[in-house]
Amino acid sequence: MKSIRLGRTGLIVSELGFGGIPIVSLSMEQAVSVVRHCFDLGVTFFDTATMYGDSESKIGTALESVRERVVLATKTMKRDAEGAAKHLEQSLRSLRTAAIDLYQIHQIAKPETLEQVLAPGGAYEALRKARSEGKIRSVGFSSHNVQTAVQACNTGLFETVQVPFNFIEQDPAKELFRVARERDMGVIGMKPLAGGVLGRADLCFRFLQQYEAVLPIPGVKAREEMDEIVGLYRDRRPLSEAERREIERIRSELGTRFCRRCEYCLPCEQGVQVPIVLGFRGFASR
Repeated sequence: MKSIRLGRTGLIVSELGFGGIPIVSLSMEQAVSVVRHCFDLGVTFFDTATMYGDSESKIGTALESVRERVVLATKTMKRDAEGAAKHLEQSLRSLRTAAIDLYQIHQIAKPETLEQVLAPGGAYEALRKARSEGKIRSVGFSSHNVQTAVQACNTGLFETVQVPFNFIEQDPAKELFRVARERDMGVIGMKPLAGGVLGRADLCFRFLQQYEAVLPIPGVKAREEMDEIVGLYRDRRPLSEAERREIERIRSELGTRFCRRCEYCLPCEQGVQVPIVLGFRGFASR
């Protein structure tokens, strides 16, 4: 695989990263095996978060012996300085590292949230302090809202932006990517398979290969899954006309509004399993 520069962080990473959610369902032994296999395939960027169960501990255990050869990224959902600082210390312990390469404020999806984290006593204050102490090297954010992401990029305070990006959700390729490029920000593409809704890895990653500045971070929980994806990078080629037609067929069938199974909607006050309910229409039609 190629290596890319992650914007003005200066971090050099593999063009394909690793998303840390699916390994939560694995045992420690299984997870360590999968993570190390991904590293052996050439993956050097590993993304996780405090809210992803024991994902940080599993990644930390797997990569401790090769720490200097990988880039570790994690996130906090805390909006206040005290809470973010506590999450950071937890992540340092779990990831078994003295410093985190990229620390992100998770899910800045509303202007009010952005204002909150940047206000005095907000999460960004803690990250600025931690950076001065050498505990983190770069600061970024994630978002599921393109317009709010643009607003956050325009503050000039973040070095990376992480958003959903796949052949269904193409809106970031418009204004957001332009703003990020102008500010020399790294762009991380989460949900390259739309949270598992898209089953054709070949279509998904050949589409993403058109955007060389975007770092996709597929979540996998089996060696074979990453083998397939990495194979598409080793044997890269442009999308054929037939594949482009198939993408358009899937887009017309699925639509642009669907559940990505991130579970940020949970818990529901009425006990409704919202992601499952929202999946019914897709299950029936596809």
